Amino acid sequence: MIVLLTRRIVGLVLTLLTVSLLIFAVMAMLPGDPASITLGTSATPETLAALRHEMGLDQSLIVRYGQWLGGALTGDLGKSYTYGVPVAGLILERLSVTLPLAVLAVVLSILIAVPLGVLAAARRGGPVDIAATLFSQIGIAVPGFWVGLLLVLLFSTWLGWMPAGGFPGWSNGVWPALRALILPAIALALPQAGVLTRVTRAAVLDTLHEDFARTAVAKGLSRAAVLWRHVVPNALVPVLTILGLQFTFLVAGAVLIENVFTLPGLGRLAYQALSQRDIIVLQDVVLFFAGLVVVMNFLVDLSYLVIDPRLRSGSAR
Repeated sequence: MIVLLTRRIVGLVLTLLTVSLLIFAVMAMLPGDPASITLGTSATPETLAALRHEMGLDQSLIVRYGQWLGGALTGDLGKSYTYGVPVAGLILERLSVTLPLAVLAVVLSILIAVPLGVLAAARRGGPVDIAATLFSQIGIAVPGFWVGLLLVLLFSTWLGWMPAGGFPGWSNGVWPALRALILPAIALALPQAGVLTRVTRAAVLDTLHEDFARTAVAKGLSRAAVLWRHVVPNALVPVLTILGLQFTFLVAGAVLIENVFTLPGLGRLAYQALSQRDIIVLQDVVLFFAGLVVVMNFLVDLSYLVIDPRLRSGSAR
């Protein structure tokens, strides 16, 4: 167990270092000079050189990468070219919108997909299975931003029940803030629920044909007891894998949704940094997204050891 955890932690660190190097290399190859974009075409060469020195753009790529990585390890992510404030503060401020949005979307996705997938597998070929299959196909095919536009048209424009966009801030109350996140969370959750429904259905169907499930039925347990006490817990491994990937996708893939609903989250910050050529902000946000993906995959791997004792015994051997 300890050896396995050590290997996973070493792999986590090496992956993060590799990802940081790739992110820095890609950002360094982007066309355009941030100093020139900041000052405009009328800037004098002396002013341009002074700003490049202040931004550290006159140093070698190796030195710049070392300074950026060292700052990231100590929590100093640099200062935004556009906003003139520390990037760490910007990320924390925007994360207070993106993280609750992603968590709310994941909860909605689980509440919709897991019961639907389990019932579809338990009643294979029936009306519930047909409805679940249709729902999963539509969820996979329809993009989230289009769902968001339809939700705005229905619940904001026609019915007037929900705000069409914007975020009042948590300081104005929990309910107004959550109310502004409901429609974006639904727009994010429905496509992911389609994927999760299909995975849950397939995992439960495979587990239903395992020997232990047939043995439990032969011992006289009811079909519902076999399904929820034995089959569903053993079918959670692929479901957890998809949930881990979905959470990182919802955090990193909320760019379009946050722009549709004008939410001041991380996705909108990344879009603004790209359009304004604020490289330091873009680097840090992309590194945060990539680090979140790597860490979530690590946590999903650890969760396998908790729910599957066979992996614990295998690691011990």
